[in-house]
Amino acid sequence: MYIALNVETNFEVRSLTDLPKLKMIMEQFKMKINKSQLARELGVDRRTIDKYLNGFIPKQKREKASKIDKYYAVIASLLSEDSKQKFYYRRILWQYLKDNHGLDCAYSTFRAYIAKVPEFKAYFDEDKRIPSPKGKGVSRYETPPGKQAQFDWKENIPFETKDGQHVVINVASLILSYSRFRTFCVTISKSQSMLFSFLTETFEALGGVPEELVVDNMKTVMDEARTEYSSGKVNAKFQQFANDFGFRVHPCIAGKPHTKGKVETTMKFIDEIHAYQGQLTLEELYKFVQTLNNRINHQIHQGTGRIPVMDFKKERNFLLPLPHEKIRNSYRINHTQVKVNASSMITYKSNQYSVPSKYIGKKVGIQVYDDQLWIYYNTELIAKHPISNKKLNYQEEHYKEALQISMPHYPDIDKLAKKNLDVMGEVFK
Repeated sequence: MYIALNVETNFEVRSLTDLPKLKMIMEQFKMKINKSQLARELGVDRRTIDKYLNGFIPKQKREKASKIDKYYAVIASLLSEDSKQKFYYRRILWQYLKDNHGLDCAYSTFRAYIAKVPEFKAYFDEDKRIPSPKGKGVSRYETPPGKQAQFDWKENIPFETKDGQHVVINVASLILSYSRFRTFCVTISKSQSMLFSFLTETFEALGGVPEELVVDNMKTVMDEARTEYSSGKVNAKFQQFANDFGFRVHPCIAGKPHTKGKVETTMKFIDEIHAYQGQLTLEELYKFVQTLNNRINHQIHQGTGRIPVMDFKKERNFLLPLPHEKIRNSYRINHTQVKVNASSMITYKSNQYSVPSKYIGKKVGIQVYDDQLWIYYNTELIAKHPISNKKLNYQEEHYKEALQISMPHYPDIDKLAKKNLDVMGEVFK
């Protein structure tokens, strides 16, 4: 309120702390204070006006130290420009600190702390995330138990392992639309064979098959994309797979990913992988993604307010039965263990294929799909060969490595390797 005085100025009462000064001015000019009016305009009791007019001074609030302060140096290091690790969301940083540094606080508390520290706030204010596509709003819809699942890839994720290896991985993701129960799997390939194997093993783990599967227009599923004016054309092999398992294929309209919005929202969880850049071996990354998957399934889902793993117990009873084991096995990528011989080779169907020499004497796993032989040590892809009828199948680098070990002082290993490989190519045609 404004107090008009018989001088060339006005005095404005903005808060209770202005009242002592008001009292001094009013006494000086021998004017009466309207306490009732002050109480109404400041929204307080008349007794509170009296208290402040008589010199009451509230205790100063001390800024209480945050228990997150002791993590300042850790956070600063993680968010520095020199860090290989990337945190696309505040929640991912909070979870990382909980899992690896013993942070014990609610996410809301952590978010408020980040907002108060300018350098941390600036890190997240910069738009490091892939922007969401803009478009018309869409209505949320729910499906009954067992009705629908949605599938998508988190594609081409560059990852640096703990030992400095640079790989590109993909994460296959399937979500049951009713329970929001999810399944993740790290893969190197996004081939149709890999897709069939993932879906087969996922349906087996779920104990049944949903009535329909919502997918986008990936080439491994669709020969012709679905549009607003065309229903598209499902790939013949994928349609046969769907027929064998008993589900309908429901492709999205091209350019409208919100059609499978439930699995799209899952992708931000997978971004937590980037918090572990340079921190994990490839094998540890596989395990981390499974731990992440399990954690999400046991947390309250923000959209439903329920826990996916609990709702899944109900939904499982509504899934369609699995096809016969012979049908399932025909779509599975088999993993066979073999031993690397002294020549740095493994044997598949009487033919030999090379691997790096450091794996001599070790057991490796082989998988065959897409007319390729994939060779793994633990979960690391160490070699890939086209399936061949030749007895010996060397990659030049592998052969040069083996020669270097057996003939360390030979003056021109490259020339010798090329000559020997040409000879072997003629002999073992």
